[in-house]
Amino acid sequence: MTYPIPAFIVAVCIGIALHDILQRKRAILRNFPIVGHLRYLLESIGPELRQYIVAGNSEERPFSRGQRRWVYASSKQQNNYFAFGSENDQEASPNYTIIKHAAFPLNSPHVGEATYDPTYAIACEKVLGEYSGRRKAFRPASVINISGMSFGALSGAAVEALNRGAARAQCLQNTGEGGLSPHHLHGGDLTYQIGTGYFGCREENGQFSLTRLMELVDANSSVRAIEIKLSQGAKPGAGGVLPKAKLTAEIAGIRGVPLDKDCVSPSRHTAFSDADSLLDFVESIAAATGLPVGIKSAVGQLDFWHDLARLCETTGRQVDFVTIDGGEGGTGAAPLVFADRVGLPFKLGFSQVQRVFAERGLHDRMVFIGSGKLGFPDTALVGFALGADLINVGREALLSAGCIQALKCHTNRCPAGITTQSAWLSRGLDPQLKSERVANYIITLRKELLALARAAGVPHPAQVSARHIEIVNDHFGTQTLAEVLGGRGRGVAVGQEAPAFARQSVVVSRPLAFKRP
Repeated sequence: MTYPIPAFIVAVCIGIALHDILQRKRAILRNFPIVGHLRYLLESIGPELRQYIVAGNSEERPFSRGQRRWVYASSKQQNNYFAFGSENDQEASPNYTIIKHAAFPLNSPHVGEATYDPTYAIACEKVLGEYSGRRKAFRPASVINISGMSFGALSGAAVEALNRGAARAQCLQNTGEGGLSPHHLHGGDLTYQIGTGYFGCREENGQFSLTRLMELVDANSSVRAIEIKLSQGAKPGAGGVLPKAKLTAEIAGIRGVPLDKDCVSPSRHTAFSDADSLLDFVESIAAATGLPVGIKSAVGQLDFWHDLARLCETTGRQVDFVTIDGGEGGTGAAPLVFADRVGLPFKLGFSQVQRVFAERGLHDRMVFIGSGKLGFPDTALVGFALGADLINVGREALLSAGCIQALKCHTNRCPAGITTQSAWLSRGLDPQLKSERVANYIITLRKELLALARAAGVPHPAQVSARHIEIVNDHFGTQTLAEVLGGRGRGVAVGQEAPAFARQSVVVSRPLAFKRP
């Protein structure tokens, strides 16, 4: 028995075929009418096919399926263990990281013991702004904090989920350079980021306004520190653009920009032009607000860092913290060549900059923060071993809030409602529920960091040195991270024992709250 094809389907196919044959833009369609569309369909769903069908557990980028599974399970407080041993070929993988355990590791408290802490609080070993005598210096209560991601790049619901999660986990959330929004004000403490566009603290002509910054800080006690963003790892030297299509009246009002054109972040600041004027800018903000003030940057040419360290040593002016963002860091959108080829990866960039300061004896005067795919226990521990005092997590926190790595961030069509301003898509993200998952992820990351540090025989992740980390090459050879990258980033020559830097020990078995001055 045969079934006739409806005439309208035949007509549609003929119409599509004629269009494909007559059009000149796409050769595939001219040569293969109708069926050529399958090529574009498969290309459009390629990431999804690779994500769920083709790629193995450790093949995907930027985050493998195994890494995402760990974040998802941790955020939902599910079993985040993996069965049957490692899937990694440890001896044949170049630059494979091994954490060297101690023969007599430290015990980890368990449920029911007096020292057990369900939040696994780990305070920073340093006091932010203490050396410079900032009026509002404080000790960060968590060594894991949330990286700068702006409202505008993220939906309001996503920003709110991150802030509520930060409050639950007692950590800091960085606002990103897009200004301070109502979505940031749900109980979490903040680092306010100032970018090249000075959004939220600018004059109508786009220049920086100290008066507006002071008004913002005075009105929001949750702002605990200020970060001046020089560049970010994903696109250093390129500036940034929030397309007009993603610009809403709310975003434009918060940023202080017109609604009828793209919102542009220039590639450089106008308030200063070199390391000397940068320090003047830092000190003026610190004096006016009383807050610790630091900088964030990717690492390229080192001349700037040598100038900055020299001036910090000799002039009495200094930054209170330095955030180094690796070239592997994330962004909603970047030119491919900038994402792939500009800016040193974290291990190389951080170790070089940290050594510049350590050689002048400045390491203990300021807090060093690492970011760039450090949101997993092993990568975070390497960051601490290189000399970081704090770790910032960005995309990993978004994974915990529901990101599925669809790679649609630049299209305004994020299916998880995170990197979109679509009211329909963002309504699917429940900030209250996702905040619990963000907090669970951060607490679990602290838990496993503590477990790794104790396995190495030390009570705090920042006491792990580069000699605790072994790097395996693909020729059955090994070197310590100290030998590969020149020590813990403290300027200690390979083969020397690190000097006993004066660092205050912090008990980490109990939750530590911020002590407001």
